[in-house]
Amino acid sequence: MMTGRNGMSEQAAALLETPLADLLAAASALREAGHGRVQSWSRKIFIPLTQLCRNLCHYCTFSQPPRPGENAYMTREEVLAVARAGKAAGCTEALFTLGDKPELRFTAAREELARLGHATTISYLIEMAALVRDETGLLPHINAGVMTREEMAALRRVSVSQGLMLESISDRLCRKGGAHYRSPDKEPAARLETIRLAGELQIPFTTGILIGIGETREERVEALEAIRDLHEGYGHIQEVIVQNFRAKERTVMAHAPEPDMEDLLWTIAAARLILGPEMNIQAPPNLSAADFPRLLSAGINDWGGVSPVTPDHVNPEAPWPEVERLRMATEGEGRMLVARLPVYPAYAQDNDRWQDAAMVRHILAHADADGFAREDSWSPGIALEPRVTRPSTLPVDPKIAAIVERAMTGTLLEEEEIAALFSARETDLEHICDSADALREQVMGDEISYVVNRNINYTNICAYKCSFCAFSKGDKAEELRGKPYDLDLEEVIRRTREAWDRGGTEVCLQGGIHPHYTGETYINLAKAVRAAVPEMHIHAFSPLEVSQGAATLGLTVEQFLIRLRQAGLDTLPGTAAEILDDEVRAQICPDKLSTEKWLEVVETAHKVGFTTTATIMFGHVDTPRHWARHLIRIRDLQRRTGGFTEFVPLPFVHMEAPMGLRGEARHGPTFREVRLMHAVARLAMHPHIRSIQTSWVKLGEEGVKACLMSGANDLGGTLMNESISRAAGTQHGQEMPPAAMEALIRSLGRTPRQRSTAYGAIAQDIHERGMAAEELTPMILTPPRKRRKEQERFEYAE
Repeated sequence: MMTGRNGMSEQAAALLETPLADLLAAASALREAGHGRVQSWSRKIFIPLTQLCRNLCHYCTFSQPPRPGENAYMTREEVLAVARAGKAAGCTEALFTLGDKPELRFTAAREELARLGHATTISYLIEMAALVRDETGLLPHINAGVMTREEMAALRRVSVSQGLMLESISDRLCRKGGAHYRSPDKEPAARLETIRLAGELQIPFTTGILIGIGETREERVEALEAIRDLHEGYGHIQEVIVQNFRAKERTVMAHAPEPDMEDLLWTIAAARLILGPEMNIQAPPNLSAADFPRLLSAGINDWGGVSPVTPDHVNPEAPWPEVERLRMATEGEGRMLVARLPVYPAYAQDNDRWQDAAMVRHILAHADADGFAREDSWSPGIALEPRVTRPSTLPVDPKIAAIVERAMTGTLLEEEEIAALFSARETDLEHICDSADALREQVMGDEISYVVNRNINYTNICAYKCSFCAFSKGDKAEELRGKPYDLDLEEVIRRTREAWDRGGTEVCLQGGIHPHYTGETYINLAKAVRAAVPEMHIHAFSPLEVSQGAATLGLTVEQFLIRLRQAGLDTLPGTAAEILDDEVRAQICPDKLSTEKWLEVVETAHKVGFTTTATIMFGHVDTPRHWARHLIRIRDLQRRTGGFTEFVPLPFVHMEAPMGLRGEARHGPTFREVRLMHAVARLAMHPHIRSIQTSWVKLGEEGVKACLMSGANDLGGTLMNESISRAAGTQHGQEMPPAAMEALIRSLGRTPRQRSTAYGAIAQDIHERGMAAEELTPMILTPPRKRRKEQERFEYAE
């Protein structure tokens, strides 16, 4: 480190000499570069597990001696009561704060710990953090003071993040007369070692400095530089707090002067300039009273934890600002308030590195695709509650407006631009959705189309183990919904004829990859349907089925596709795409087609003369960057072939999906992300793909209405029998008849149009047949052939 006068670093010397206004401007610009307009905060509860402490800090009222007749530690029931109140209030963070090692000073602490079955405070803390996690799903953040490596490692298994304020790097403050005199856990070397250990253990960590307790500005800079150096070594410091000392009655420092606002602003700005654009820097709003909005001018990007349930037990004289007041102040400075988790987004998106396996499912339950907190408890497949949109005072971000404008003119957006659109919120979200809807009207008019079709999933037996799929079964697996089946051709034909009689113009044939199926199986399916109902459009066989079928016959994909067309196949569904990025596919469907192979099969289908749909299945372990890559790959293929008729976003339904049950995925996309997927698809693929479809099976009526006002123009199929989403846990039914489709469309003031699979017109008599269709007859789910043979042998023996 370069040093200047009096051994001071050159950076410290420069900071001390620069006018405050210049520091603030530079810090704000650096913050904008790293965080844009997002100002985060955490909705938390405060659990003061014990207020006993062996330290005697001269400014602290949190530390209290044992009181006769009172417990030294919160009981299990008290901890749970606070946690449950926090869960009911929508909190995600359980902040455990406690005194340092009280058992080393107080007999009462040792005796009570013994009654609780513990030898140390940390041991009891571990039990309580696990209790809160398991009973409420709240995410524990631990502030437990100076600890050993073993203690921190044990706490890592029950928390998502930990913290320890460095406070100061000045040894002077630990001497007689100093704020930290007789406080062994405030020794700077001990605290720096704890922070370093957190880096070794890969613990997302919060630290910071406390200003106004007797340190100099040079020592503040030195402390911030020490924090920076530790972070550069390990990358683990997720947040740095700049906290201002507040004098409290009945303390040694009750009459000590508090740092004024200019001193606080100088220190925050110095922290931003030392720590850089990416660091999350916080200053507690409740410690600056009515002046707290001014803190934004110094480069903070986070307000810290604010509780709707519990007070700030460390500073009980300073109440939290109400969330709406916090929002108004944030927007007044041109920033956007976004709730986060106690673990920051960058760390919440790399759980393999930063989290114990026991914590991952709890993070994923609360996280959105950017790693922030979900806006609400809705997930695809669940009925959408009426939503009240809070008007924002923020203007549209010029960067977002420019990207949207480029898309509207047909300019090909890059990955970074598309990803930026997918991360939009509030005003920017509405601008994107409104623009996509205007583009939809320009390209497709006010018609909303739909097709009367029937899904026929001919088998749910599958040799693949896709972790998102609740539909497929092994030959004898019944651990998920329903039993394995393998339809007779007669049942497929019966359903096809019934669909035609009910006004259906398309059958969509797809199934699991049955280990005994060959290419001839698919060819025979197409031939049987074509012979039974020659007028029926056959929309069938995913790229995975095509690839598998070709391989079993020793044919190229092109040769097999030609045979399928000769057998009567009309078009192909562009399913099995999931996310067209091998980074994601390695996690959710490692044995499935690679991205390159999927694109190759579909491009070959287009070359042979088939048109196909294109899909995306999103909201599990993917991120906006993966979505952007998917859209670009679909768009670029469309530019080469023109073979896609529509793009179909399919939100992941988590309830019964294997990776959902195992806690390995998020709870589907948020509704904001669902709207954005439809809107951004419209913008990013313009003018190459004209039709954007929305899924009533995944989203329900209210969900698809919102998407139809955000760039979508098609409601997809009436389906008659929907099995795959229903197996995953969706509540939205198996069929939306034509009359219901048209009523929904007219409720938006738009014009319904029944279409063919290829978006052509439908004869009036067919339309009328669909509007007057009778109820479906019960389906017959034929058992697997092996079971049928076993049953037949049993019956013959009798």
